[in-house]
This record gives sequence, C-alpha cells and structure tokens, in this order.
Amino acid sequence: MEKVFDVVLLLALPASGKSEVRRYLSEMPPDLLRKDFHIGDTLQLDDFPYVHIMRRADDELAKLGLARIFFKSPDKPFADPKDWGTLIHLINEDYDDLMARCVSKPASAAALLVERIETAARKAGIAPRLAVLDEETLAKVTAALEKEAYAMLNEKHAAYPESFEGKTIVIEAARGGAQGSAMPLPAPFGYKYSLGRLSPEILKKAVILYVWVTPEESRRKNTARTNPDDPGSILHHGVPMEVMINDYGTDDMDWLEKNTEVPGTVTVSAGGQKFHLPIGRFDNRVDKTSFLRDDKAKWPVESVNSVRNGIKAATDKLYSMQAAEKK
Repeated sequence: MEKVFDVVLLLALPASGKSEVRRYLSEMPPDLLRKDFHIGDTLQLDDFPYVHIMRRADDELAKLGLARIFFKSPDKPFADPKDWGTLIHLINEDYDDLMARCVSKPASAAALLVERIETAARKAGIAPRLAVLDEETLAKVTAALEKEAYAMLNEKHAAYPESFEGKTIVIEAARGGAQGSAMPLPAPFGYKYSLGRLSPEILKKAVILYVWVTPEESRRKNTARTNPDDPGSILHHGVPMEVMINDYGTDDMDWLEKNTEVPGTVTVSAGGQKFHLPIGRFDNRVDKTSFLRDDKAKWPVESVNSVRNGIKAATDKLYSMQAAEKK
C-alpha cells in the first residue's frame, strides 16, 4: 500500500474552504485518495464543535438570567482569548483518545464535556468557570446540553478504527488576529501560539495543508455560507462579523513561512522541542470550493477537476518534502 500522511493539519481562515475540502476528500474513493493526495482513509478532529458547545452553554446561562462566561455576547469574541489554548488542549485529548481508542461511559455526557472543557481551560491558564456554578444551575445547563454532548461522544467513539494502517488523521482549525495587527501576532492569537500548544505526538507526524484566502474573501464566504437554522453545522455555521474582524481579520501564516528555520516549513516550538512542519498551499483566493456544499450529484466536473489539481499540487509538495526529510 502506498505510504500516506499520518496527520494533516488543515488550516485556514473561517469559510476559506477547509470543510469543503474535507468533504471532498471524504467522498473520494480510497485508492484515488492515496494515489492522488497521499491521504488514507480520513479520521477527523475539529475544534469547532467545542466553540459551538461553549456558545450553547452561554445561551443557557443567559436564559437563567445569569452572565455569559465564555463569550462577551452571542456575536462577540471569547471573553478570555486564552480559550484558543483551551481548544487546542481539547484537540490534544481527542487525539490521545483516538490513538488509545478510549471509550467513556459517563452517567452524563454533558457533565463529562464540562469537566473536559474545565480541565483544558486550566491547562491554558484559565480559572474554573462552569465548575464554580451552584449545583442547581450547573445541573440545568448540563441537562440542556445533554443531547448534543451525547451525540458528540457517540460520534467520537464511532470514528475509532480497528487499525490505523493506511489512515490519515485530519485536524481542522482556524486561527488569526485583529485586522491591522502587526506580526508576529501576540499570544494567544494566531497559529504560532496554537501550533506551539499541540502535543509533540501530533507535531512529529504532521504536515500543514493551508487553504489560502484573503480576509476579505473569508468574510464574504462566511456571510454566503451562514445558515442561522443550522448553527452547529460544520459546513453551514456562521462566524459573527465582529469575531471575523477581531479574531480573523488577519493571520500569521505568511509571517511563519517567511521566518522559518527551514524553507518550505513552519517552525514550531513545543514541549521543549522544535518541529519543522512541511506546508503546502491550496490557493482558494478565487473561490473554487463553495460548490462542494451542494449535493454531490450537482458537482460540476470542471470544478471538481480544479479542486483536485489544486490540492494535488499542494499535497505532492508535502509528500516530497516529508520523504526528503526522512532520508
């Protein structure tokens, strides 16, 4: 069997085409996925569901007449930007659970999720928030989140493979900073901060597939894709405009590429080690991917070929660099 990537970090601004690319790859026949893109059967990790749950928890607190704790308001950024680190620690835990095929059987999936969020936040330097609510309030919040938390946990368990042979773990994330920010972006914003908090176990295996769009195109596509009736959807969720301006008004990938120690890579310092992650760009500055949100039967052949060629050029570069590094 052809060698495939172990871990692909699928990174870009919101609405850039990451989720559409992920959907396209998931629809590919396995033999073509390996042959054309050096990607095996994909196992998916994503931090967006945790953002959605945090907003849901805030909504439930607001219904009880209490202050929100994760976000300043429904349409504003994190109240504490260190929660960008919280999300990374949750991804690290999901990765460890996946590799160990760890199955949890909690009495309450929502209570487990709250505990996980609190633990990850503590690692990011944030004091307890949900855990210090009074017992009655916490019980009401977890009860309201139980159905979604249970679905998340079941989906997580269902994704565990019998074997990791021929599999590629795709980790999707978006990071950035305020419009007009100077580089490097200050912690805890941007890829420099978040990549530096990924576990060494991920970083030593990872390559970066970066979907390249401008912040202006990211905002346009975000507006176009938003379905207010499906806020938890990977493909159709919308990011509030103030968040788009203040958290995703720019990103630091260009800066990281230009200031790397090894050309063609991004240098990441984590856990007392340095990693040089090969990076390939899929140029989506002129939209190639929005059609992938439609029913597959409606995908135009010429548009599919354009996506294929763009991704293939990026992954061929990554594969060549990784192979050269291992010699």
